[in-house]
Amino acid sequence: MSENSQFRFPGATGVGSLPGGDAREAAKTATGSFEYFPFLPELPARGPGADMIGRTAGMLVELYARVEPSGWRIGDRPGRDTRRARSWLREDLDALEEFTQDHQGDLKVQAVGPWTLAAALELKNGEAALSDPGACRDLAASLAEGLRLHLDEVRRRVPGARLVLQLDEPSLTAVLRGQVRTASGYRTHRAVDRQIVEATLRDVVGAHAGGPVVVHSCAPDVPFALLRRAGAAAVSFDFALLTERDDEAIGEAVEGGTRLFAGVVPGTDTPLSDPAGSVMGVRTLWRRLGLRPGLLAEAVTVTPACGLAGASPAYARQVLAHCVRAARSLADNPE
Repeated sequence: MSENSQFRFPGATGVGSLPGGDAREAAKTATGSFEYFPFLPELPARGPGADMIGRTAGMLVELYARVEPSGWRIGDRPGRDTRRARSWLREDLDALEEFTQDHQGDLKVQAVGPWTLAAALELKNGEAALSDPGACRDLAASLAEGLRLHLDEVRRRVPGARLVLQLDEPSLTAVLRGQVRTASGYRTHRAVDRQIVEATLRDVVGAHAGGPVVVHSCAPDVPFALLRRAGAAAVSFDFALLTERDDEAIGEAVEGGTRLFAGVVPGTDTPLSDPAGSVMGVRTLWRRLGLRPGLLAEAVTVTPACGLAGASPAYARQVLAHCVRAARSLADNPE
């Protein structure tokens, strides 16, 4: 077993984003749905600064970003957009604190990881920070320090919590494959060396010293082995995007003590199957890998396939409750 096997996670949680713009209602939903593993909601419908890139840009230390017509761009000083992002984060933390007064146990907070941030944030010339290795290093260092401060703030507000940090890396595979488009759209940025990607992720994972880090990607071909080597205690992914090519990497991850956050419930409004049906694919994967059925509850946390920002409020609440029931089904009937 790897050093990550020391971490045990409850059976179900959310990914991060919820619909609407009411911080108190979102915190009430996220904490009420998951007694054992609540999360700090993100509400991108409020606009720039509440989106995942803007929210994380607001956490950076000595780096600032502003909204341009093309997206978020790194600037010299904090402006209105930085202040707005920080204000909304404070509002979200106030609401979370209100609904976690007596919480003891796991609590998940999310931020964008260094490589998706580098692919999304523009330099002054309009190109992604990904185009400049020095800018990537500065961005990762700023992010690591910002995350340390953010986690300290959450600990102060919810002292009974064991914090779980989720790094959102939907662009990671594109970064590794050289598929991130340049500003013109006619070319792509060259692929980043896998060892550099891994080392940078390891440094940012280290911002949560001693605490578990989950890396989330709802893109195809999640690099499970690389994330394990970078220190991720768990990998979160859209289960529907797995293929049998992923079997070996998943089997090695489970046997090495890495937790799987399996996104098995659709993130946008659709009729839901019964909870047991939602995790049928997980059971099938387990049998295919020849893994012990009793290991399922220890190794798998059930989540939505991705964030729920595009869902209706009623469906979002339904999905979170469904994840809890599906996790219970997995634990009660692993075979």
